[in-house]
This record gives sequence, structure tokens and C-alpha cells, in this order.
Amino acid sequence: MDDIRKHDHVLTPGRYVGAEEQEDDGEAFSDKMARLTAQLKEQFEESDKLESEIKKNLAGLGYGF
Repeated sequence: MDDIRKHDHVLTPGRYVGAEEQEDDGEAFSDKMARLTAQLKEQFEESDKLESEIKKNLAGLGYGF
């Protein structure tokens, strides 16, 4: 209770539990962001294809929207 009072009754878990340290993977931030955003772009493109296919299949069953 003293800890909670000390933090003005804020119950955010990180204030009481802490966070595990992450090991540095050696990849530069800018390189990692470029890689991850390229991967995300590919995933969005795949998502668009799948959504289109699902809509087409639903329309074929008479459930288009």
C-alpha cells in the first residue's frame, strides 16, 4: 500500500514489476526499422489479397457487402 500511495495511486504494472532487460541484437535501429517496415508492407499486401478473396467468396455465396 505504501508503494501505491508513493505513486499517487497509479496502478500501472510497470511501476511495480519492472521490465526485463533486452539483449542488444547488434542491428542498427535504422536498419531494423527499414527491414520491419518492408516486412509490414508485404504483410499488408497479403492481407489485402486475402480480404479481396474472402469478399469474392462471400459474394459467390450470396453474402456480398
